[in-house]
Amino acid sequence: EMDLPDGVRGKYYERYLKRRTTSMNRSMPPGTVIPELDYPDVATAAAWLCAAFGFAERLRIANHRFQLTIGEGSIVVVERQDNAGGHRSSTMVSIEGIDEHCRRAEENGAKILRPPATHVFGERQYTAEDPGGHRWTFSESVADVHPRDWGGELIAD
Repeated sequence: EMDLPDGVRGKYYERYLKRRTTSMNRSMPPGTVIPELDYPDVATAAAWLCAAFGFAERLRIANHRFQLTIGEGSIVVVERQDNAGGHRSSTMVSIEGIDEHCRRAEENGAKILRPPATHVFGERQYTAEDPGGHRWTFSESVADVHPRDWGGELIAD
């Protein structure tokens, strides 16, 4: 355990020490912070990242989104959108209490790009932009959904 001064240990640090308390969802990649990197050709990029950097393919979602793992972490390779406004990546963060989190983020000046919504793959998510223009997707597991149930292809468990 790290030796931190009083007041530094907040509820998120305490939760980290206790580990994750929500149910796991097979459709969600492992990790708490998950970068989403966009490429013009997702399959080619995923293959290159595996060959060059040692990532392993975990899940394919059609041809527009691949989850890759390395060690205990993950990245998601996503299809580049022409309307992204210059944004070439975002960060996904696994959290608990998404609605309260979104409310707090908006109260503190975050621009909510997509409000909280529950998806068929078992996640409730919202996307926000911070004052620096960085995009963040916050995700809470609400059900354990096998990827085949919504069109994904689980490559490795």
